[in-house]
Amino acid sequence: MPGITTPQRGRTSRRPTGLPNPPMILLAGQEKTGKSRLAAEGTASELLGMTFWIEIGGAEGTADYYGRLPGANYEIVDHDGSYQDILDAIRWAVAQPPAVEGMRNMIVIDNGSNLWDMLSEEQALYARWRAEKKAQEQHRRSPNPDLPVTVDPDLWNRAKDRWGEILWLLRRHSGPVIIIARQELVTAFENDKPTREKTRKIKAEKNLPAAVDAIVELHALGEAYLTGVRTLHWEVTPGQSERFENFSIDALLRRMGFQDAAPTRQVTEARPEAYLDEQQAQQRMHPQHHRPQERREDRGPGQQRPPQQRGDQGQTLTSAEAVKLIRMALADTTNHEAALQNIREQWGIVTLRQIMTRTQQWGEMSADALITRSLAYAKGRAEWKRQQATGEAESSTPPGQAPSTPPKQGQPDGAREHQAHAEHEPPADDDAPPPPDPEFDEPPADERPEEISEAEEPQAAPSAPAAAAPRPPRRGRNEQLALKALNAEADVQARIKMMTVGEHLGPISETGDPAVTVLRDYLQQHRPAIIAQLEQEGQTELAAYYRKAPTVDPQIQQRFAPYFALASAGK
Repeated sequence: MPGITTPQRGRTSRRPTGLPNPPMILLAGQEKTGKSRLAAEGTASELLGMTFWIEIGGAEGTADYYGRLPGANYEIVDHDGSYQDILDAIRWAVAQPPAVEGMRNMIVIDNGSNLWDMLSEEQALYARWRAEKKAQEQHRRSPNPDLPVTVDPDLWNRAKDRWGEILWLLRRHSGPVIIIARQELVTAFENDKPTREKTRKIKAEKNLPAAVDAIVELHALGEAYLTGVRTLHWEVTPGQSERFENFSIDALLRRMGFQDAAPTRQVTEARPEAYLDEQQAQQRMHPQHHRPQERREDRGPGQQRPPQQRGDQGQTLTSAEAVKLIRMALADTTNHEAALQNIREQWGIVTLRQIMTRTQQWGEMSADALITRSLAYAKGRAEWKRQQATGEAESSTPPGQAPSTPPKQGQPDGAREHQAHAEHEPPADDDAPPPPDPEFDEPPADERPEEISEAEEPQAAPSAPAAAAPRPPRRGRNEQLALKALNAEADVQARIKMMTVGEHLGPISETGDPAVTVLRDYLQQHRPAIIAQLEQEGQTELAAYYRKAPTVDPQIQQRFAPYFALASAGK
């Protein structure tokens, strides 16, 4: 089935403003080529208010010294050298209002190479700590401190994420940003083979040149080349590096049209986390139907499962709302069938098939199946009324209702069977109980029926007196074993979270011992947090086991016993 072509929410379009963004400038060069000095001299520009200087690394320590340059106008933002404090220093600088009305502030990062070196060193230290932790768990020799430890790809991705957070904050700034970086001469490669030629390489995260609006390379003192720029304010020869005579930050800002720049950077950031939010929302909606096998006709070739939304404003249809709409359609005395079909036209069959509903009489099914059953019920009801009007069914019972009088004992078995059948089914459907009841209390979206056979369900005694107190339900052997395993898992989770079992299960134990399904789903919800904590502690094998563990695992205490033993021993 083709994908959805109707827009999912109201949209507008706009004409381009034609204004440049507040520029981000990369100032790169080899050691002692005047990068920091040029940035300090640029703070005297008449286009700028105050400049906030964030020095990272401290090997050169020129921020204080260059403050004596004529016209230099900047303030140094202190930090303790850690990533989080550097990030907060940038956050503070971005949030500062203009020091001079009508003049924007500038931020200088001196320098980006030291920042990337720090992020790389962080992950190298973490990789060594993780290797030592794993060696202790497996009772092996720790890695040689004189040899490097391999930094796994997941750690490099973490470093890139932290670097990306820095750039994300800098893009929020309303004024120019200068990022200073070192440049190195390295061997040029051709067809993956080294050559005798040398090339210049910026020592920073490899995507930095793509993130900035201009790249200026300093080959020597006073020798600046513009190797990349995004501007329409002056002609640039494509594909060539342009010598920038008498380079200064003020001259570059004017050539890039900073005086006409937009108030903020005009960009819409990509939001990859929105996909995770979408998946979690769908799991909360119908967790038992999130499985690999999916009807082919429910989606187009190569398409993701569509979100459960339709309509001009992008409303989300919930299970309770679907049941209520169907109930209202059945209450429509003019045309039940048209009202039910309107629901399908408004929300779409694909969306309705994804929404699981639960009613008191019909149990659990998709909203689309519920509409089909309701149509059958409506037709049966209409047929019964027609028969009543024509006198064809004077003794019959309307669909979905119990007979007014029980059958007499002298009636044949066929009559008794007919009465029992009419109590549950309309004539037009093989299995259509009364209409759905929206007032029925539905379980939470992630709750599933207990996996108990009919033989283990409690059986009511037929001769029990009406006023007798209800007996607690009996638990079958399978249910008792499942409850024992779930309680063991609750104990494991509580110990890892450093709390008692009572504190851990408090949210679901306010009215007494939770049901098996409630306890099971509650523990499932807490598994991701436990797995993340295990991975952070270096317990990768145990985390992998717990991620793949069955919902009810009788061996969970035995698998976690070595972990708790090491914790008790203080290793």
